Amino acid sequence: MPLDPSFFQPQDAAQLPRYAGLPTFMRLPMLDMAQIAEVDIALLGIPWDAGTTNRAGARHGPREVRNQSALMRKVHHVSRIAPYDLARVADLGDVALPPSGIEIGLAAIEAFYRRVSEAGVRPLSVGGDHLITLPVFRGIARGTALGMVHFDAHSDTNDSYFGGQKYTHGTPFRRAVEEGLLDPKRTVQIGIRGSVYDPADLDFALAAGIRVIPMEEVAARSTEDLLAEARAIVGDAPSYISFDVDCLDPCYAPGTGTPEIGGMTTLQAQHLLRGLQGLNLVGADVVEVSPPFDVGGVTALVGATMAFELLCLLADAHANRGRLPAAAVEGGAA
Repeated sequence: MPLDPSFFQPQDAAQLPRYAGLPTFMRLPMLDMAQIAEVDIALLGIPWDAGTTNRAGARHGPREVRNQSALMRKVHHVSRIAPYDLARVADLGDVALPPSGIEIGLAAIEAFYRRVSEAGVRPLSVGGDHLITLPVFRGIARGTALGMVHFDAHSDTNDSYFGGQKYTHGTPFRRAVEEGLLDPKRTVQIGIRGSVYDPADLDFALAAGIRVIPMEEVAARSTEDLLAEARAIVGDAPSYISFDVDCLDPCYAPGTGTPEIGGMTTLQAQHLLRGLQGLNLVGADVVEVSPPFDVGGVTALVGATMAFELLCLLADAHANRGRLPAAAVEGGAA
């Protein structure tokens, strides 16, 4: 028997204080994968950082983002989107992953997200390091390459590390382009900055047709101008938003593996996310929250807040475009 729509509402903080009860994303009900057909948008944790090249700890991100997401309420204060009135949303738990073993982890995430895709559900994922986006794409981008709006300090289009390691959090989008999962000409990367290993580090991204917008350009242009370009690049075909918290200046998000000074403010990032309402979104993620390096939970709060912004966009996409077909984005329809 289907669950009643009233089931898919967060616990009311006026009835049960935020510090009480079991922590779930946004204080939503917890379901298991056997119940995935009941939901339209699944909040999912990917506690895995085997792709990290320096400061590990993002495997602890989903748990702390769940804790901080208790501070989120039901209605967006600017857009007035009430996501839980537009879509059935639930916490579907974490992908079961070993703490190491890259190939095993990639395969497990891909298999998990293939089930999500086959159910016609839009996933909103919390990582985990940025390598997790590659197997998510493998699971959901069947039949057509996705477009992407990518917020990050780093392009993540390097070829390899450590003498030939092809799978790290610095390589996912090169692999995604090579595998036909990501359309580089429908991809825009916003906030890129910081020193590089080699002058040629961005050559692949630029040659492939990815629009790389460095942080200096972000600072020089208006939000409206940036959004107009990003929306034109992505277009109306199926797309994805990936938000790495290191796109923000580390004064706003110190708890991350590869911080770079000179980044966006949280408000800048929120304005940019809000301006993406209406895109043909099939999924989104927040990655690289690393609680061991956090200060007072502020980065986990950033992760939770950006996840709520993304949830509102996904709920709007569901309300205006309907539930994804069982084949997800196969054939370019959503």
